[in-house]
Amino acid sequence: MNISLQRISKVLSLCLLLGFSLQLAGKEVPNSLTAEWKNLKLSLFGDKKVVASKNIIDIEAPFRAEDAAVVPISIKSRISQSPKKYIKKIYLLIDKNPTPVAGIFTLSQKAGRADIETRVRLEEYTFVRAVAELNNGDLHMAHRYVRASGGCSAPAGKDQEAALARLGRMKLRTESGLEVGKPARAQVMVSHPNFSGMQMDQVTRLYVPARFVKKIEVFHSEEKLLTANLDFAISENPNIRFFFTPTGGDNLRAEVLDSKNMTFEKSLAVQN
Repeated sequence: MNISLQRISKVLSLCLLLGFSLQLAGKEVPNSLTAEWKNLKLSLFGDKKVVASKNIIDIEAPFRAEDAAVVPISIKSRISQSPKKYIKKIYLLIDKNPTPVAGIFTLSQKAGRADIETRVRLEEYTFVRAVAELNNGDLHMAHRYVRASGGCSAPAGKDQEAALARLGRMKLRTESGLEVGKPARAQVMVSHPNFSGMQMDQVTRLYVPARFVKKIEVFHSEEKLLTANLDFAISENPNIRFFFTPTGGDNLRAEVLDSKNMTFEKSLAVQN
């Protein structure tokens, strides 16, 4: 009887060990120095050094995304935007997407913070990277590995006619409790299907032609605060959160340009 119990105990221990090993294997992250990243780095930055560090910038993303077509990405700066030292540009890069440059964000040092939040599509399991270019030209990079696939070719959330009927409707808003001189969050949203050109119309069985938001510019009291040059990797109905520093009697204005050269605009009188 004791021998049988010992054997059962060993079998259970082995099963637990195997299950734990499989769980660890499921969380393994490949080497971040991918061939795609090496080619992308050379194409964008040439032989300039890109420092892998979280001291300047960090990026947050789910390890396993619930929806590959709507993956939340949060880029956080570790330094304040000051005249002497600030983040001039942020490159949002997705190694294995059909077009890996998802967005390039040009930022004003007057924003106060260089944080950016948005949602992206991922076509394969991939590294998602944020590269910060400082005003002195230094480059710093942070990355996350995300398990998600099929996001670029996934059908739009609404039927094509409904999506196009709402085309260009915009929202521009800020968080409550603003304080003059203290960086505050703001958000710009635009209703747009952001067709990738990889999505199939389920009725005609033909691919829907690409049409997406390619640029968003935000002005703070008529001074340019943010320029976002975007690709179809940004999810349907693009949504970008950013920072600005209220000065009193502020006005925010957002201008949107899509790949068919249609323009949309929204203004907001900021209540301090």
